[in-house]
Amino acid sequence: MRKYTEEQIQYIAANIAGRSHKEMAAMFNEHFGTDYPASAIMSASFRNGLKNGRDCRILAGELAEGKGKEFRFKKGQVSWNKGTKGLAIGGKETQFSKGNKPWNYKPVGTELVNTDGYVVIKIADPNKWKAKHIIIWEEANGPIPAGHVLIFLDGNQLNVVLDNLLLIPRRKLAVMNKRRLISNDAGLTRIGATVAELIMKTTERKRK
Repeated sequence: MRKYTEEQIQYIAANIAGRSHKEMAAMFNEHFGTDYPASAIMSASFRNGLKNGRDCRILAGELAEGKGKEFRFKKGQVSWNKGTKGLAIGGKETQFSKGNKPWNYKPVGTELVNTDGYVVIKIADPNKWKAKHIIIWEEANGPIPAGHVLIFLDGNQLNVVLDNLLLIPRRKLAVMNKRRLISNDAGLTRIGATVAELIMKTTERKRK
């Protein structure tokens, strides 16, 4: 369970009226530099008895009893944001000014590990990233040819150095994977690539 400061609870209380929990989460995260999902803000709101006038929890069977009636949209009721152009979350102090960057902005040159386990580098705004091992290879050897891939000789995707990279055709990679010729030992993987090449040539001769 996330812990909230008194200031954060007071902030939710002061701004939750008329806003969905998703909108409240966006406003909260922008103000405090957090990354809480809407569900977390909703839980905090319910625990502290804070209601937005829009969302409510109605247990099975309670609808017939009229519970939650005060939160339902009434016939002819005007939407709280009718007539507004776009959605302005929060007051002026929480809104982005032209030219400002969001709290989670990463400058060009930033390195991080993506969800696939590869080191990537931000190469341009607003959000263009490229694998570091590809950048290193192309700086030394030029663009990667079509139908080819880079593999890490020691199997470690975080060991991003030129000597640990080997360019091979995708067909060879398929053979190496099938025959388990990729090792965590760079020398063995190089031998595996040679073996895969021999297997491919032998197969082609048999077909002819």
